[in-house]
Amino acid sequence: MKNAFLAFYLALKEVLRNRGRFLLVSLVIALITLLVLFIAALGEGLANGNRQYVANLDADLIVFLEKSDYIISSSRLDTNSARSIRRVDGVADAGPIYTSTTEIVSLDEPLKVSLLGAEPGRPGMPPLIEGREFRSGQAREVVIDRNVALRSNIRIGDEIIIRSTQGVEDEFYTLEVVGMVDGQSYFFQPTIFVPPATWEQVRPQSEADLNSDTPYPNIIAVKLTDPNQIDVMQERLVASVKNIEVADIPTTINNIPGYSAQQGTVQTQGFFTLLIGVMVIGGFFQIQILQKVPQIGVLKAIGSSNGVVGWSAVIQIIVVTAFGVAVGGGLTYFFSLFLPSTIPFVFDGVRSIAAVILLLLIGPLGGMVSIIYAVRIEPLKALRLG
Repeated sequence: MKNAFLAFYLALKEVLRNRGRFLLVSLVIALITLLVLFIAALGEGLANGNRQYVANLDADLIVFLEKSDYIISSSRLDTNSARSIRRVDGVADAGPIYTSTTEIVSLDEPLKVSLLGAEPGRPGMPPLIEGREFRSGQAREVVIDRNVALRSNIRIGDEIIIRSTQGVEDEFYTLEVVGMVDGQSYFFQPTIFVPPATWEQVRPQSEADLNSDTPYPNIIAVKLTDPNQIDVMQERLVASVKNIEVADIPTTINNIPGYSAQQGTVQTQGFFTLLIGVMVIGGFFQIQILQKVPQIGVLKAIGSSNGVVGWSAVIQIIVVTAFGVAVGGGLTYFFSLFLPSTIPFVFDGVRSIAAVILLLLIGPLGGMVSIIYAVRIEPLKALRLG
């Protein structure tokens, strides 16, 4: 107990006496923390912008066209597929999902959005946080994602005008906003939902598509009566319905174009930032130990044990690192308050806590060489008497 108190006292005494030097190192650690947390939050924001709608689906399985490689944009199913899937034993419900993009032009600056078609009350249509669901058929009604409202100040009861290329001509359609959902970004864009028949009418179409009024779903979201039977139901659906392939939600997310590559890039950036942090902290404390070799020699000459010297160095590293991480975390949160809504910046609790823990660990890890060196210092050699 006495040795622990002595180690703690020596560590804090040196930090206070050389506070300018240690403050500079803490600020460097704070900047590394700011960078790591910013990369983590940006990576989570980009991931959310790409996967959010799919990840929040009230479904257990996704049905694709056969040989579409689980890519939503490459899949186009038959109109009767949803009815066939609902008849399969073990399926609670199935909802077709239609995907496209459009642009809201009734704003000061046009806003690009994902245009999704879904059937009210079925998987694929997210729960409302305000307003009501749109009517079926060709109702010119739309449910918007909250992110659309944040970017444009559109409210329930307003009318929006969307631009859609029909063949080689631009057409404009007026839709009434009747409801709002939350957390439904898809393919890096905020989302609006319309009935399938309306989707077919207002979506951008080529000349060949203009002759057809039948909406073909890209995918079908399937809710099971027993979510624990995912593997069994995958095989049963493929065997019961022709020309389909089935994937769970994680597989669907990983096959979203660019998702895996994007997350791999972000994680690599975070890893190298942590590696730089280890080298910076290790280099500083190594220099610090070399500068105070005579003082360590005196401590050992008057009876201080290797434990006191070693723990003193460890406590010093932990205190400096913790202060730097706390400052960096505070700066990250402060800067996030002023970022525009167009920047995909999302704090994920688990991811942020993991980043903070890693940042706290890189201090002792980076200073390990200096700690070992301090413990091995011989008193007589340090005082140049041996």
